[in-house]
Amino acid sequence: MLGDTEAIATIAVRDINTARKFYEGSLGLKPMPSEEKGVISYKSGSSTVFVYESQFAGTNRATAANWSVNDVEKEVKELKAKGVGFEHYDIPGLSRKGDIHIASKFKTAWFKDPDGNILAIIGR
Repeated sequence: MLGDTEAIATIAVRDINTARKFYEGSLGLKPMPSEEKGVISYKSGSSTVFVYESQFAGTNRATAANWSVNDVEKEVKELKAKGVGFEHYDIPGLSRKGDIHIASKFKTAWFKDPDGNILAIIGR
């Protein structure tokens, strides 16, 4: 069944060239070979992030993709150095230290791509 296969994060964007600059330049993702116009597939660890042009880009008001990292503080610092801004949310049970939301040992930091898709890094 599906529990034995890899899942793919699918993210709609308005302009594939703007998205390419963000996902490759800011996030450091490497594109996989593709000949399909308006679509870019990225390998991220053992997962795939599929970015495609759509009129519905940025309409999801929930987190579209999470990256599990070993050091949230380090990743936030590196992303900020590349111009990524972070979102701050008031969520019961979470405190915040700078751009990082904390719940016990769990840490997360949310940010948006140029189309407003909500993305996050998570870790301990």
